[in-house]
Amino acid sequence: MHSERAVVLAPHGRDAIVASAMLNEAMIASAICDNVGALLLELDVGAGFALVTEEALRDADLSALARWITDQPEWSDFPFVLLTRREGGLERNPAARRYLEILGNVTFLERPFHPTTLISLAQSAVRGRRRQYDARARLEELHAFTTELERRVEDRTAAHEAAVAQLHEAQKLETLGQLTGGVAHDFNNLLTPITGALDLLQRKYAEQDPRSGKLIANALLAADRAKTLVQRLLGFARRQELQSVALDVADLIAGMHDLIASSVGATVELHIDPAPDLPPALADPNQLELAILNLCINARDAMPNGGPLTISSEKVDIAPGSAFGLPVGTYIRLSVIDTGVGMDAETLTRAVEPFYSTKETGRGTGLGLSMVHGLAAQLGGRFVLTSRPGHGTRADLYLPMAKASDALRGPERVNLILPVDRPLSVILVDDEDIVRTGTAEMIRYLGHNVIEARGGAEALTLLADAAEVDVVITDYKMPRMDGAELSRRLKDQYPQLPVLIITGYTGTTDDVLHLPRLAKPFGQSEIAAALAALTVENDSLVSLRR
Repeated sequence: MHSERAVVLAPHGRDAIVASAMLNEAMIASAICDNVGALLLELDVGAGFALVTEEALRDADLSALARWITDQPEWSDFPFVLLTRREGGLERNPAARRYLEILGNVTFLERPFHPTTLISLAQSAVRGRRRQYDARARLEELHAFTTELERRVEDRTAAHEAAVAQLHEAQKLETLGQLTGGVAHDFNNLLTPITGALDLLQRKYAEQDPRSGKLIANALLAADRAKTLVQRLLGFARRQELQSVALDVADLIAGMHDLIASSVGATVELHIDPAPDLPPALADPNQLELAILNLCINARDAMPNGGPLTISSEKVDIAPGSAFGLPVGTYIRLSVIDTGVGMDAETLTRAVEPFYSTKETGRGTGLGLSMVHGLAAQLGGRFVLTSRPGHGTRADLYLPMAKASDALRGPERVNLILPVDRPLSVILVDDEDIVRTGTAEMIRYLGHNVIEARGGAEALTLLADAAEVDVVITDYKMPRMDGAELSRRLKDQYPQLPVLIITGYTGTTDDVLHLPRLAKPFGQSEIAAALAALTVENDSLVSLRR
């Protein structure tokens, strides 16, 4: 066994042969060397200790041996047994000090020596070397453990950094969502009187003055586009009111074929590839249609020279630890895949930010993808973009699968309802003067009587003094007494009196879910339909009369 053998350097006389015989007798293997160079070669092969005579080193160049000893690994302190001449100890042989400095771990043995002494020193040297080997094994284990620990730390650090980056991105999007949600609320309030006034002007003057009618129609079109813009803002902010139902995604896409084809143009080859027997997804059909259309228009813009555009849908099972953080379960994956210019990494990371767009000025608001992102999150799914420059873009919309208890429905269309025949007495409550005035004029134009109130307390006072009241219409978000509190008081005091909530608020409105609601902005047709619906729902509508 090379690691525990003795290497003997005793080139003069019979010392090497005699020492080797003694060692072999003690079951210690040995190798005899003729010079320092041969000793170094044997040491490189492996040894437990070296037995060297003083005269073998006296006139030799020991620089290579000194380097070998200095360059030993940290676990090694190679043992030497130096055979000196009589009276050659450190006290009486100053030259021996030089060997001590060079060899380091050296034991001096004067000649002549007893074989037992030599064997004892040899065995002690071998035992010491074994302990060094044990230390080497522990150091190697420690090094392996340290390496593994460092790797784990690096992995954990990388995972932590990725999580922090995702958290920062989520916080940024949440902050932007709160901002856009607040802007959307105010924008809805501003749009309500604009839309209402334009609607009234068009009905009153369009036939009398066609030129003015055309201008008003354009203004209404602009207001409608602004309303769509607000819906996209709310979609990103995850605050639009969703009407989620179980729907057949394949049927919904098939029904959109003509609309998509006309929107993307003749240069785009539209391919629809639904998986067979696709289970229903849980989603808002109107919002999902808008999301699909947005994705297709983005794909069209990414293919200036045209090309194939594929819309596919399939069922996928998400396992634990998915790359984009979806809870475990089964989802419907709706994919819009183009062969366009693609996006680089920086653009891809910012693609869902609101108002971020790579399109030229006037060709986009930068809210399409952010709306899809917000819709997916609000539905409990995910929106995942993958893209490379020159290799197109794949947009995957993961939708939760509907439960068996969810009734399968398709997109619902709102049918406009004509105003009721009987004039109603209405109390209208809104703290915004321009919104209240505009809404009141729309209701009056329908032939109803309107009493205006600036807040809930004033409405209760007016109601107590009113001779006749059929309906209370109230804004939801108001200072001091909001629409929810007012509706509770009305229910306690006047349980038969219908209440309609009108709101542009984007937060939680669970406290008025039992009441009919009309979202701002709205036109005359919408307010007429809401009042007519109240009349239908309350066939025995009894006015509050004094």
